[in-house]
Amino acid sequence: MSDVTPAHLDKVLDGLAENPALPPEFIRRLFARRTGLGRVAKRPDLTDDLIREIIALDDHWLTHSLALNRGLPSAFRLTLAGHPDPSVRVAVVVAAEHSPRELFERLIGDTDSKVRDQLAQSDHVPADLRARLVSDPDPEIRATLARWWPQAPEEARRLLLTDPEGTVRAHACATYYARLPHPVPPADLIPSLLADPVTRVGAVRHCSLDADTARRLAEDPDEEVRIEVAAHSSLPPSLRDVLAEDTNPRVMLRIFARRDTPESTRSTIHAHLLANASPKGWLADLEGMDDNAVERHIEYELARTELGSLRLPWVTADPLPHVDSPYTCFRASAAESDTLPPSVVARLLDDKSNSVRTTMARHARDQVDAATAERLERTYPPTNKIRWRPADDFPLPPSVLRRLATDPDPRMRELSPRDPDLPLNLIRRLVADPESSVRREIAAHPGVPPDALAQLVADESGWVAAAAAANPGLPLDQMDRILGLAGL
Repeated sequence: MSDVTPAHLDKVLDGLAENPALPPEFIRRLFARRTGLGRVAKRPDLTDDLIREIIALDDHWLTHSLALNRGLPSAFRLTLAGHPDPSVRVAVVVAAEHSPRELFERLIGDTDSKVRDQLAQSDHVPADLRARLVSDPDPEIRATLARWWPQAPEEARRLLLTDPEGTVRAHACATYYARLPHPVPPADLIPSLLADPVTRVGAVRHCSLDADTARRLAEDPDEEVRIEVAAHSSLPPSLRDVLAEDTNPRVMLRIFARRDTPESTRSTIHAHLLANASPKGWLADLEGMDDNAVERHIEYELARTELGSLRLPWVTADPLPHVDSPYTCFRASAAESDTLPPSVVARLLDDKSNSVRTTMARHARDQVDAATAERLERTYPPTNKIRWRPADDFPLPPSVLRRLATDPDPRMRELSPRDPDLPLNLIRRLVADPESSVRREIAAHPGVPPDALAQLVADESGWVAAAAAANPGLPLDQMDRILGLAGL
């Protein structure tokens, strides 16, 4: 098997570039590779001599990856801060955590806007230097700064909130920022922010809602403004009832989530939002629709998505009345409480909704035994968007992991390699598993014998082959052979 040429040599080289056991002479051979985006330069174990070699080669991807290396010594990062390629200088900023002030002083006035934009996003830049970007000539830089630096000193935020460019003001007074916590605008600016169309949406939650202001905002043609006013704590009941029938489903959702909403209204809104859901998936319904219908369809999908992730602090604060709620988001909000009695915790750990079960588990870790942890795993729906799974937070004991090696469900077999002392017979069984996702997990196991690693390096799945090549147990002769096959 060791003589078989890997079916995915590029993937194997990717894995080899990250193998922590790769000796320096083999690392150096990878410098000649012109595919793989220079990932070998991201290794945390590069010596000063290897770093100097990479800089001297001046290959774009090697240099760019080196600049992204968070373990790069400050002296070399300062060197790369003067590189003529702006993308390298941007990469320097991306990985500049714990860098000396000198680095940021050198870059804060960079002639390339992409470098300054990255500096505007970075929390590692000293505050006094970052504040210089408030007066940057490029409004896009100032807008980026406003969005990424919500906790800027008040003087800087005032300048951004009153910037002559609307895009800057909109980012400085918004409902979403790239960092938490969200800022509260200075009280004296709120009237002007509320009057400005580009900042009105972000100002609503901070304003005092008298009767006239509430009525005007509830009638605003901008649906984002109505969404905000529908959630305002001082919204009069009469306007609450009007907005409960708004044409925008996200406005209705805000009314659904209010503590003071009558239960009959809440039930009606909930039924209305779910009644528009398509069993075939929302994208299947778009064909043949005009633009207005598509827009409305997407609004409903956004509202349903938000409904699924909605968490209500007022329910969490008083959870017991809501643990049997017909609304999943109410039960999940109740499950976020840390004061529920054990009998209620057990009930919510067995809830019909996955989101309720996992939320309750995270807030009652001491009540999640091995059987419950396994049940959470078996009932957790896989998703391509999120790699997290319950076993990441609730590790299963070795006895369970070994049993799972022969489980009929491949997602459960994927967990078996988490046992570092997995018996060799089970390791070999998983190496030959028909599911590539299982083979990928076992390929990284420290107990895989050399002959099995050679078999996995030649696997039909590139991801499996890469994982095997990254395994520190891969013999040196196999590493040498792979590099030779690539002409390195």
